[in-house]
Amino acid sequence: MSQNPLRVLFISQEITPYLPETIMSQLCRKLPQSVQENGLEIRIFMPRFGCINERRNQLHEVQRLSGMNLIINDTDHPLIIKVASIQAARMQVYFIDNEDYFQRKALFTDEKGEEFDDNEDRSIFFVRGVLETIKKLRWTPDVIHCHGWMTALTPLYVKKVYSDDPFFSSSKMVYSLYEDKFKKMFSKEFSEKLMMDGISDEDVALIKQKEVSYEDLTKLAIDFSDAVIVGTENVDTSLIDYTKEQNKKLLEYVEDYVQPYISLYKSL
Repeated sequence: MSQNPLRVLFISQEITPYLPETIMSQLCRKLPQSVQENGLEIRIFMPRFGCINERRNQLHEVQRLSGMNLIINDTDHPLIIKVASIQAARMQVYFIDNEDYFQRKALFTDEKGEEFDDNEDRSIFFVRGVLETIKKLRWTPDVIHCHGWMTALTPLYVKKVYSDDPFFSSSKMVYSLYEDKFKKMFSKEFSEKLMMDGISDEDVALIKQKEVSYEDLTKLAIDFSDAVIVGTENVDTSLIDYTKEQNKKLLEYVEDYVQPYISLYKSL
């Protein structure tokens, strides 16, 4: 490896202060800062959920990165990129936005607590939006660290759709397991929706033509990851067992996570 600093791309479905404090949102706020302070280069992406106050958090659109259309389920969806700074940490956070998917005021459920029917489409749009924006930024990540089920398709896309792309051909995938389950199954059409050049039926055999559970989606992420991290104490043990069965590098839960995570990035 050259003497250039290791580049780590963080993709998370929640980061504080933009969203309420959870284990994931706090970790995804502190970890990138600590990684940057240890001399690594970082980029951070999250969805621009409608409950994020743009004025208070000083989000603004990045015109040169916006304006692309992504086709999800045979429909064009404009990709809007916004950015904000966490001044205390000298970090920028990029936001993936789209009127159809991210203008509503809630994250994943309506006012009755029902999970949105299009959460699966929002996930596809978010992941593809991040990867296309990274290419526009002309920034090549050495390690891509994903947090939350909404990022679970990233390993599949990086390893299959973007495997020959110079920006991603040597990127290593790390997926963190949390207690972020969804209840409403993804539709039987989900595997068809995410098909692109590079993805074969065999790659998505696990979810093909069936309703897809949280466990199925997580296993798909594990299948195409280089390493898996247990991000919280009470992660479903069956997913940890699955990771071991697939002979994936596994980092068990640690409270003081910064140095173990950095060591893992460097080992990949």
